[in-house]
Amino acid sequence: MPRDLTRSSVAERVAALNARYRHHSATAVLEHALKDDDLGQVALVSSFGAESVVLLHLVSILAPETPVLFIDTRMLFPETLAYQRELAEKLALCDLRTIRAHPGKVAFDDPDGTLYQYNTDACCHLRKVAPLERALSGFEGWITGRKRYQGSTRQEVDFFEAEGETRIKVNPLAHWGREDLEEYMINNRLPRHPLVAKGYPSIGCAPCTSPVKPGEDPRAGRWRGSAKTECGIHFIDGKPVRLGKETAA
Repeated sequence: MPRDLTRSSVAERVAALNARYRHHSATAVLEHALKDDDLGQVALVSSFGAESVVLLHLVSILAPETPVLFIDTRMLFPETLAYQRELAEKLALCDLRTIRAHPGKVAFDDPDGTLYQYNTDACCHLRKVAPLERALSGFEGWITGRKRYQGSTRQEVDFFEAEGETRIKVNPLAHWGREDLEEYMINNRLPRHPLVAKGYPSIGCAPCTSPVKPGEDPRAGRWRGSAKTECGIHFIDGKPVRLGKETAA
């Protein structure tokens, strides 16, 4: 369970961590910050999506004991599930935890599996946000693969962020560009998600993800045709929210 935070607030700890590791590389953030008392116990949350293998590989080398949380919404592409199994074996992930919504909740709130068609926020909350919040309840922080180049809502992402007084979010690859990721994957001979070659630079649930055309925002294929750009698992002031295009304007 999270420790007593009375000696310093989450915001104070985040400020200290960002100052301490401001000029460090992604590997240094993982190698040293994950053992930093100001951070505490953390888990890596991975979608096993288009770029996930970079962070998974880094963690498997630098902090292999880190728990890896994988949210299976039961609406993922078959290719994502196969890729998850491939990476789990190749990287020898020793504490991989699959997180799913409670079957009873799904049966009550989305009995015919069509909730995403008329309320994507409710579907994401049911299948992603609530299960992840439950899984993270025993951690003081979590590691994400968010990067500044991924879109307008992520341009100010820093290494460490506060989720209110709830926990700390760690974004080791915040300053990496797409070329950095490509180089890392090539140099380390890491397998790519099979849908990347088919025009999917950002991969979520199958019903709400479409291919992206050259020149489009990498996340343009997520909830295409709506203002929604985030599933809601990234929190503001400790509460799950969605960040739409109108919010980022």
